[in-house]
Amino acid sequence: MTSPPTASLATAQRSLGDPGRRYPLWPPLTGGCPATSTEEVPVEARWPLTRRIADHFGLHPVSNLTPQAHTGHAFGAEGYKTVAYELHAELGVPAAVFVPTGYGELLFGIHKGFAELRRLGVTDRVPRLIACGPATGGPLTAALRQGLPATWVEVGPTEAYGINCPVGGYRGVVAVRESGGRSVLVTDEQARAAQAELGRAGLWAELSAAVGLAGLRAAPREEFDGPVVCVSTSAGFKDQGAGRGPREAPVAEWEAARARLLAAGLR
Repeated sequence: MTSPPTASLATAQRSLGDPGRRYPLWPPLTGGCPATSTEEVPVEARWPLTRRIADHFGLHPVSNLTPQAHTGHAFGAEGYKTVAYELHAELGVPAAVFVPTGYGELLFGIHKGFAELRRLGVTDRVPRLIACGPATGGPLTAALRQGLPATWVEVGPTEAYGINCPVGGYRGVVAVRESGGRSVLVTDEQARAAQAELGRAGLWAELSAAVGLAGLRAAPREEFDGPVVCVSTSAGFKDQGAGRGPREAPVAEWEAARARLLAAGLR
C-alpha cells in the first residue's frame, strides 16, 4: 500500500532532484513495498527493517523514525495541513471534522493547518477534530483515556486494516485535545454500513476511509454550529478483497528483504 506522504515525496524527489539521476518509481509508486507489507508484517519488525533498508541503500524513510511510539515525519504534516486550506476555501471553518485515524498524522495535519490559519488572522477558531478508528484497537482513544501522550494497545482482526494500529502518536493526541475534540471507535459492521452509504452516493471508499462517516453515524446526536466534514482517505481498490491476484509472501528478515529489493532493481 502506497501512502499519500510516500507518493508525494517520491513525486517531489523526481521533479526537484537532479534531472540526470535515475529515481526509480519502485517501490513507492508501483504497488507498495512487498518487503514491508503493512497488513502482514508487525510494527515491531517493520520499523527496524525500514531503518536498516534506509541505512543500507542510502534512502530516506518518510514514515516513523522512533521505536517507542509513532512520531511520523515533519514533511507529512506539512502536506496534510493543505486539507485544512481546502476545507477553509470551500466552507470556512467547519464545526467538526471526522477523520479516519490510525497513527493520527492526518488528524494532526488538519489541526495544524487550521491552527496556522487562526495564528495568521485568517480565522478566529479551529474545528473540533474527531478521531475515528476501528474498535479492534484504538491507541489514540486509550492514550486520551489514560492521560498519556501515546500508548500501545492489543489489536484484533478488522477489515479496516489501514488504520488498525497498535500504537498511536502524540501529535494525534495534541490535535484532539487542543481542538476540543474526542475519539470514536467503530465496528466493521458500522464501517461497512458507511461504505455502502458512500457507495449509494457514487463514492467507492476503502473500508478504512469510510470510518470517518461511520464515526459520525456512531456518535451521539449533538448540535454543531456549522457544517460537519467526514474525511475519506482512499479508494476501494485498496481493500484486501479488491483486485486479488498472485503475489509474493511478505518478508520481515533483513537478508530476504535485501535480496528482494536488489532483484527489483534497487541499488
